[in-house]
Amino acid sequence: MIRLPIASIVCASTTSLLLFASAVNAQTTQPAQAASADSVRLHAADQTFVNDGTQAVATQRDAARIATSRSTDRDVKAFAEKVAADNLTIANALRAASPRGVDVPHNNPDTATLDSIKNLRGAEFDKAYIEQVALSGEQKTLSAFQAEIASGRDAQLKEAAQKALPTIQAQYAAAQELAKRKHLATQ
Repeated sequence: MIRLPIASIVCASTTSLLLFASAVNAQTTQPAQAASADSVRLHAADQTFVNDGTQAVATQRDAARIATSRSTDRDVKAFAEKVAADNLTIANALRAASPRGVDVPHNNPDTATLDSIKNLRGAEFDKAYIEQVALSGEQKTLSAFQAEIASGRDAQLKEAAQKALPTIQAQYAAAQELAKRKHLATQ
């Protein structure tokens, strides 16, 4: 067995990394013009939808997953299970509809929203989930999809938004009904 001093190993590793980094940098700076020609440029409304729509859907999905474990109310759990399943389908449809070369965030939920509910339990959790996620979050999701339908220019994204809209509208209506049954203010 050959034993090398740690300093030699660190020096060799650092040199290898520097060579690799400079080679990668050289490759990425040379074809910059070609890459920009190949990449798809989305209209601002479409790019906003890709970012905001995927974030809204991911937030709803992840909050619903939290609700299935933190809630003690079977109505809240049933609502959350449906939302989680529906939003997984919607997220996959958005990724499939996005033009090739467009970076679609895979899992980008609003962490502030998730953080606001993740340490709550029982009735306190149910109230916060219904008000902050089910009502307010569904309203944001609905707005993002309606904006894409109204202002989007990419046909596939617009079609995906149109196909998902009835599901999102149903989720929002179910959230309003759930809030009424739990004697919470609806939006």
